Amino acid sequence: MENAHILLVEDDEVFAEVISRALSHRGYEVSHAQDNAQARRLIGSCKYEYAILDLNLGGETSLGLIPRLKQSAVAIRILMLTGYASIATAVEAIKLGADNYLAKPADADEILSALLSEDQLHSNIDSLQPTIEPMSVRRLEWEHIQKVLQENDGNISETARQLKMHRRTLQRKLQKHPVAK
Repeated sequence: MENAHILLVEDDEVFAEVISRALSHRGYEVSHAQDNAQARRLIGSCKYEYAILDLNLGGETSLGLIPRLKQSAVAIRILMLTGYASIATAVEAIKLGADNYLAKPADADEILSALLSEDQLHSNIDSLQPTIEPMSVRRLEWEHIQKVLQENDGNISETARQLKMHRRTLQRKLQKHPVAK
């Protein structure tokens, strides 16, 4: 769609600049927000055809923006982009109305493919289930931490208590990228 308007919610300035420039060169108009508050202001001021949301915005989650975007434009296509991919957050994003979920690092072509592809737009929660091949113990640990963290609305201290883990240990584990399956 020529001149379609995309909302990009991303706290990494360098990544946001690179993606914005690449999307602009492909004929899209891009509005960039660095945090939830700025994104809410942009959502209120403009109708978007597409949205690309970074899941983790400096310790906050952008999941709450999904219903707001759907309310402002029912046909909007939403892509959840994250460096901390987990089944729990993918399922939550899809349930809230995101059309797709993509793990970083990703380039503009991968992002557009995930945002625009009919096959991917009609994917459902079943496609997010683990494959028959069992996950590694480290990956299972990562998934469990993500699930407990989500249940605690991102509260690191409470998550650490429930996991019977020191808070700093949990923070170190969360700073690492997800382990391969």
